[in-house]
Amino acid sequence: MILNTGNRTDIPAYYSEWFYNRIRAGFVLVRNPYYPQQVIRYRLSPELVDCLAFCTKNPAPMFDRLSEISAFKQFWFVTITPYGRDIEPHVPDQEQVMEAFKRLSDAVGIKSVGWRYDPIFISERYSLDFHLDSFERMAANLNGYTDHCVISFIDLYRKTKRNFEGVREVSAEDREVIGREFSKIARSQGMQIRTCFEGTDLEKFGVDCSGCMTPGVLERAIGSSLKVPKNRHTSREGCNCLLGSDIGAYNTCGHGCRYCYANHDMQTVKHNMANHDPDSPFLIGHAMAGDIIKKARQESYLDGQLSLFDKNWCVADPIGN
Repeated sequence: MILNTGNRTDIPAYYSEWFYNRIRAGFVLVRNPYYPQQVIRYRLSPELVDCLAFCTKNPAPMFDRLSEISAFKQFWFVTITPYGRDIEPHVPDQEQVMEAFKRLSDAVGIKSVGWRYDPIFISERYSLDFHLDSFERMAANLNGYTDHCVISFIDLYRKTKRNFEGVREVSAEDREVIGREFSKIARSQGMQIRTCFEGTDLEKFGVDCSGCMTPGVLERAIGSSLKVPKNRHTSREGCNCLLGSDIGAYNTCGHGCRYCYANHDMQTVKHNMANHDPDSPFLIGHAMAGDIIKKARQESYLDGQLSLFDKNWCVADPIGN
């Protein structure tokens, strides 16, 4: 199975001590976000967990104890954007995160780290030219530490519209320019641009539109092919990523990004974070009367074959460039 940590919150940035404590304990309890008293118990064993999948804006708090998860295969997405405090109030400075990314890449290997430059939105301050200049500078900085970058365009969820007044979708024309120019820049720095759940419009520029955390991406990271049951993929039609089995919780990320889909409001986040106990088996709070705890159905997806994904992993030469 694939154990995810980053679809609902940023565990490495805010809850690294708790995470390592759960690794030591060998299990974690996770509340159903829609039916809180339904609790899933996951065993945290390398024999069952084929890959620990992280998604974070700040991996640095994990560094001192990385040896404690060395028995697990890992894949890390690190989101690094050029936005300021007006958009990402509590995310560390981008230069600081890029240095942390390099350290992480050295520790786990280039096949196990990916850069995310997302979500992309256009505004007066964050113009199209701003994104092109920023991406070129950042890609040059990360050259040699990753070989791919995932981009996506802002999705206007109700939470996003409420917390990010005035935001608008990226136009089809701007999407085309970004896809074409980002692909050129990335290729010059030894990287492949990938998108997730954005359709196939950018394929003509050499962009890989197959998804971000797909079985192929994870197979490459762990060096083995996976035989994944069909019902273990994401529930979103058209998405090929493995995003289930997440041990995080919504309304618990302290970054406060205005575009966030996982937080309702910062007052709720602060309340939840105040109820975090690093020694609890739950990310937030403890057991409650009426909890129904069920063991997760866990099985290894490894099929014993070496991954063949590297054969198809290359910096594409776009058509019509």
